[in-house]
Amino acid sequence: SGQVRGLCGTFNGDQRDEFMTPEGDVEPGVAAFANAFRAAGACPALGPGIPDPCDGFPGSRQSAETACAVLMGPAFQ
Repeated sequence: SGQVRGLCGTFNGDQRDEFMTPEGDVEPGVAAFANAFRAAGACPALGPGIPDPCDGFPGSRQSAETACAVLMGPAFQ
């Protein structure tokens, strides 16, 4: 606890600084945070919205929604 930093967060109990960039800035959004760790030219930058993971695997949408329903159900509330 308190000894990590990066894409996995800071793990210090303060959620306000979970999106800390390598430069020490705290980004307000997921895309800007992820882009801060992107290797230049290695992959395209993320836009302001979060892409739907099911768009890349349309045949898996039903099984993903079924699995998510269990996680969002009463057992985990």
